[in-house]
Amino acid sequence: MPQAVLERMQAELLDYRGRGLSVLEMSHRSADFAEIATTTEANFRQLLNIPSDYSVLFMQGGASAQFSLCVQNLDVRGQVAYANTGYWAGKAMDSARALSSVIEVTHCQEMPLIKVPNADQWACSDSASFLHVTDNETIDGIRLHEVPRCNVPLISDMSSSILSQPVDIKQYGMIYAGAQKNIGPAGITLVIVSDELLERSAERSLPPVFSYAAMAKAGSMLNTPPTFAWYAAGLVFQWLLEQGGVSAMAERNRNQAGRVYSALDQHELYINRIHPQNRSLMNIPFQLKNDSLTAEFLKGASDRNFVGLKGHKSIGGLRASLYNATTDRSVDELVDYLDIFAKQHA
Repeated sequence: MPQAVLERMQAELLDYRGRGLSVLEMSHRSADFAEIATTTEANFRQLLNIPSDYSVLFMQGGASAQFSLCVQNLDVRGQVAYANTGYWAGKAMDSARALSSVIEVTHCQEMPLIKVPNADQWACSDSASFLHVTDNETIDGIRLHEVPRCNVPLISDMSSSILSQPVDIKQYGMIYAGAQKNIGPAGITLVIVSDELLERSAERSLPPVFSYAAMAKAGSMLNTPPTFAWYAAGLVFQWLLEQGGVSAMAERNRNQAGRVYSALDQHELYINRIHPQNRSLMNIPFQLKNDSLTAEFLKGASDRNFVGLKGHKSIGGLRASLYNATTDRSVDELVDYLDIFAKQHA
C-alpha cells in the first residue's frame, strides 16, 4: 500500500477524526461509516468512469468466491465459456466445472514463448451464458493485450490489474477484483456489474449474501461488511485521485515495468518466457539460467531489503510485482541489483 495511506491509517487508528474511536470499532450502520462508504464508492466510480447503469458491490470471500458466485448468479444456459490463460484462470474454470458445463475458448501457446492467441482466434460460443477472462495472471506474469469481442457478456477477474490503467467498463458485463493487490488489505472484493446481469441474478434462488441483486439492493450491507478494509480502500482511492488517477498510474506502470524487463533482457543470466505482447505490467516472473544461483540471488535481495521476490510455489523461480504503490526509487534499486548480480555471475 502507498506509504501516505499507511501513515494516514496510523494517524487515525485510535481516533477517527476526533470521534474518540477507531474505524475498527465503528458500527457499519453509523453515520460516520455511511459517509466513508458513500465517498469510497463515489471515488471508485470516478477513477474508472463507471456508468450509472452499473452497480458497485463491496463483497467478501476474495476473488476465489467470485469464481463460483459468478456462475451461480449469471449462468442461465447451463454453459459458461473460459479463456484458460494461466494459474488463476484454471482455478476459476475448476470452480465453474462443479456448477456448469465449461467451454474452453482458448489456451496459451507455449513455444517458443508463452503467448495468448489473438482474440480473433478464440472459439467463442454464442450458446454460453458468459465468457470469463483473467485480465492479469499474477503467478504466470501474463496479461491480455486486447479485449475479446463475443456475443455474450464478458466477465473479467481484474484482481491484480484493477486501477492500474483506464478500462472501458461498457465492454464488460461484470468485473471483479480482490483488494489485496491495488486496492488495500485483504478482506473485501469489489464487483462492478451491469443492470442487465443484475436482472439475471434477481431470478436466481441464492442466499441473499451470495446474490448480486440482493447485495446491490442493500448497498452491500446485508450483513456486517469488513469496515476497516472498506475504509482502507477509500484512502487508496483518494490517494490515486491525488496522483492523477488511473491514466497517470498507467504511464508510471508502463515505465517501471519497461525498466525491469529491459534489465532482464540485457543479461543472458535472466530468462522471462512470456511473449512481449502478453508481458504483465504488474507481475514479472523470471528464472536464472543457472537455477543453483537462485538462493544466492534471494539472499542478496534480502540483504538489500527486497521482499517477495521468490516465485510462486507452483512455478518456482523469481517474481517482481509492481503494483500501484511501488515507488520509482524501489524499481531503480531493483534494476541496479539485477545488473550487479548478472555482472558478478557473467
